[in-house]
This record gives sequence, C-alpha cells and structure tokens, in this order.
Amino acid sequence: MQYRRLGNGPLEVSELSFGTWLTVAGGIGREQAIRCIHAAVDHGITLFETANQYGAGEAERVLGEALRAYPRDKYMVATKLFFPVGDEPDHGLSAAQIEKQLDRSLERLGVDVIDLYQCHRFDKETPLEETLGALDKAVKAGKVRAVGFSEWTGEQIDAAAAIGEEGGPVPFPARFSSSQPQYSMLWRKPEAGVFPACARHGIGNLAFSPLAHGVLSGKYAPGQPPPPGSRAASEQMNVFMESAGRHFRSDYLLEAVAQLKPIAADLGLTMAQMALAWVLRRPEVASAIIGASRPEQVADNVLAVGVKLPGEALELIDAAVGKVAVME
Repeated sequence: MQYRRLGNGPLEVSELSFGTWLTVAGGIGREQAIRCIHAAVDHGITLFETANQYGAGEAERVLGEALRAYPRDKYMVATKLFFPVGDEPDHGLSAAQIEKQLDRSLERLGVDVIDLYQCHRFDKETPLEETLGALDKAVKAGKVRAVGFSEWTGEQIDAAAAIGEEGGPVPFPARFSSSQPQYSMLWRKPEAGVFPACARHGIGNLAFSPLAHGVLSGKYAPGQPPPPGSRAASEQMNVFMESAGRHFRSDYLLEAVAQLKPIAADLGLTMAQMALAWVLRRPEVASAIIGASRPEQVADNVLAVGVKLPGEALELIDAAVGKVAVME
C-alpha cells in the first residue's frame, strides 16, 4: 500500500479506501462484511468511509464492530451527514443537526473521535457560516480531526473556502481538507469544475465509485443478464446503476467497456486494477474508495496501487470509452 496527504489537512490516507455504501449497509451479510473490512485492514488500507444514513445507522455499527479488533491508530474513520437517518425527517447541515448527528455517529462507531467528518451534500437552506462554525466547534472539541464534503460543485467549494480564508468574514481554522466526488473512466464530471476548485484551496479528493458500480470490472456483458451474486443482480445494491443519467447497464455502454479488456490484458492487469490505476493517476485524487462483497476483491484491487499507466494505454482507454463517458 502507498499513502498520500489528503489536501492540506492533517490526514495521510491509503491510496485505496474502503467504502461501506450498499454492501456493509445490508447488501451482504454482517459476518461477510466484517471479513471484507478485516481484509482491507490486513492489506494496508487505513481509511474506512461510511455515512450515518447508510442502513439507517447499521453501516456505522458494523464498521465500528469490525474495526474494534484493531488498535485505534491502525485505521481512520470517515463518516457523513445530511440525509435523513431511517424514519427521522430532520436532515441538513444546521449547527443543531451537526451536533446531534455527530454524537450519534460517535456512539454507533464506538470511537472517541471521527477522523474525517463530511457534509454528504450541500445544504441550500443553512448559511455556510453556520455549517462551518459548527464543524469548527467539533474540531476544537476534539470530536473531529478533519472536515470535508461530498458532491459539492466548484462554485460551492469556492464559496465555502472564501469564508474561512484569510481576510474572509469568519476565519475558521477547521477548513475543508477533502472532497468526495464520483469519479471513474465513465464519470469524469469532476475534471471540469471540482478538481480545479479543490486544487485552488488545498483540498484532496476521495473518489467514490471508481469502478462505476462494478461495470469497469468487466463482469457485465451486453445483452446478457448480470451474473449471480453481482451488484446488478441484487435489488439491495443495483438501485443507482440506472439513475441520474448513469445508465451503467446499457448495451451501448457495455459494448464500449468490453473494448477495455484487451488493453488491460496487454498491461498484465485485471480490468478493475486498470480502472483504479486510471483514477489514481490524477494528482488531485488522494484515494479511491472501493467496495467489496468478498475479501478476494480487496486483494485484487490493492494490486492497482503503484501502477503507472503508459500514455499509449491512456489513449486507447479514451478511444474505447471516451464517447460514452459523462463529462459534465
């Protein structure tokens, strides 16, 4: 495993992180989820990413239970807030919500401090000054080490940075150090606005869905049903594969993805390893968040660390899937 600094903040993270979205939140059994988490630790992964919303808090509970087998300095925990948790209607990034949800996450995770606390989405109903002030208070209280956000636009990032920077209206010491955008060969939207904004303000990126919900692993074939046990075959885990303009299971897209197989084979890589190396080639990316339903998937994915894709391979990848990738 190799490690990178997460923006200008205090955290150094493994180049692959372990995410709990869909899988640990109920997509796979509890014991299997714990085995996958243990495999991640054993392969040098240090950052474990979750959210209070996942499984109505269950993902945080399972993650906390699994990590208690290791010394606290062996791992870092990242969680998020914004969406309603279970049947509770309240949500957002108000000071009261941050205080309440932070304490609940600490309890479910069974830790004294959350290493990275993230705003799951942008809250248009709460002033940024209020959100930043509450996060700053959490850092000063020793409950949080660093703060970040997920799926904010470049304009929203600039607005938040302007508040806390020198000369801004409220100089918060707890400035954002991380961004969590969706990013893969098939979803390149962060390149246009998010990556440049993060570079301007010393913010690192944690890329989620780097395998495009498993599509870039090569397991899905055009015109064929998804294989048993795959994410696309699971009603608990396939809900986002055909939403929000992604269409990750369309034959048109899968035919393009199939053209990646000989490129990976020539490099001596699996398709998943090549896709992860493609994401990690960007200096703006500190870590790529992987999910796993089997420990063997973790072992395969970590072999992508340290792989440098040659320029010719990058050109071939663009020729294969550039026409189906979402750019903006």
